[in-house]
Amino acid sequence: MRTIVRLIDSISEYTGKVVRWACVALVGVLVYEVIMRYAFSAPTIWSYELSSMLGVTIVILGAAYTHRHHGHVRVDVFYTRFPPKWKTIIDIVFALLLFFPLLITLTYAAASGMRHSWAAGEVLIGTIWYPPAGPIRTVMFLGLFLLALQGVAQFIRDLYLLIRNKPYD
Repeated sequence: MRTIVRLIDSISEYTGKVVRWACVALVGVLVYEVIMRYAFSAPTIWSYELSSMLGVTIVILGAAYTHRHHGHVRVDVFYTRFPPKWKTIIDIVFALLLFFPLLITLTYAAASGMRHSWAAGEVLIGTIWYPPAGPIRTVMFLGLFLLALQGVAQFIRDLYLLIRNKPYD
C-alpha cells in the first residue's frame, strides 16, 4: 500500500513540476501578443485560444499537485479548532460524501467529452484559428483522473491516521 501511495505522490509531484513550465509558456504567449498588438498593431488570431488552453492545462493538471500539498482553499472557521482526530474524521466523511462522488461525475463527463471530441473531430470556435478540441479535452480528463488518484492517496493517509492514530509515512 505504501508503494502505491508513494507512486501516486510522485506522479503528482512530477506533474506539478512539468506544469509549471506551462506557466512560463503562458506568460510568453501573452507577452508576445501584447507586443504584437500594441507595438506593431498586428494582433494574432491564435493567442487567445492558446492562452486559454494553457490556462486550463495549468489549473487542471496542477490540481493533483495542489491537493498533495493541501493547497486548495478550505473554509476553516471551525475546522482549525478541532483536534487532529476530528479533522481526520471530517476529511474522511466529506471525501466520501462530496469529493469522490463529484470527481467521479466530472471524470465521467470529461471522458465522454474527450471521446466525442476525438471521434467527431471537434474544433474550438472561440476564434477563426479553429484548433482541435481533442487534446485539451484529453488534458481535462487526465487532470481529473490524477486528482482522483491523489484523493485516493490522501484518503488512505486519513484512514491510516484514524485507525493507527499516527501519520502515514
